[in-house]
Amino acid sequence: MIVAYPAGGSTDIVARLAAERLSQLWGQSVIVENRSGAAGTIGADGVAKAAPDGYTLLMAASPEIAIARSTLRNLPYDPVRDFAAIMLVAQSPFLLLAHPSVAAQDVQGLIALAKARPGTLNFGSFGNGTSNHFVGELLKAEAGIDITHVPYRGSGPMITDLIAGNLQIAFDTFPAGLPHVQAGRLRALGVGMLRRSPLAPDVATLDEQGLKGFTGGSWVGLVAPARTPAAVVTRISTDMQRLMNEGFATALTERGLVPEALGPAEFRSFIEAEVGKWGRVAARAGIRAE
Repeated sequence: MIVAYPAGGSTDIVARLAAERLSQLWGQSVIVENRSGAAGTIGADGVAKAAPDGYTLLMAASPEIAIARSTLRNLPYDPVRDFAAIMLVAQSPFLLLAHPSVAAQDVQGLIALAKARPGTLNFGSFGNGTSNHFVGELLKAEAGIDITHVPYRGSGPMITDLIAGNLQIAFDTFPAGLPHVQAGRLRALGVGMLRRSPLAPDVATLDEQGLKGFTGGSWVGLVAPARTPAAVVTRISTDMQRLMNEGFATALTERGLVPEALGPAEFRSFIEAEVGKWGRVAARAGIRAE
């Protein structure tokens, strides 16, 4: 099971939880191998070109599947054509976070503030072309506001500047942002999913606050090389569903993730929709493949 990122990140954690359980179910070792680099595309390309026999899988995440086509000019694989979808395992929705000095208690307050002071509010990201950069651009477009993008080198330095007040707002995951909200260092203005999170049930979704259909975050799903036999894909998906019903979903929830368990057909449709959605966001925001 390939993970296209270093050990310790959310995708790696999901992969190791799944691999441990699949090893027990199948009675043979499922090895997690980290092949990081180039925003996840090195590991993904390796799986796309692997033998389609079910013995090499990718625990994929949104950057190398949904976003890469919009950020890399010579992407060496097609994120839809070159993979067989097995299961959307979990989503990691973003919290919209604000420094307490921002004079807004919710999303509509933020929109009003941004419209009253165009170009003066900054939103941070993990870097140019990253998932929360795209979600920030989606917020700009859907709300019709002028806010300035400030890229960082990952979540850590971005959150540090947000807490210090050098940055006004940012999207980040629950594990990264919620502890600072609970400690009073940051304010949560909304959740980028269509249903509230059990981790923060009092925080309304952006959809509830007037941005209908707004979703933004990252996700993790299991894929195989294209042309993997349908029977193999079905077997793995069925076994993953069994694991979900036997405690895997609970383990994901405890780590701030939202279990999904979409099967092959639904996951493939989800991937196609994601690629299209973020491609349109990139076009509107003028983000060009490099």
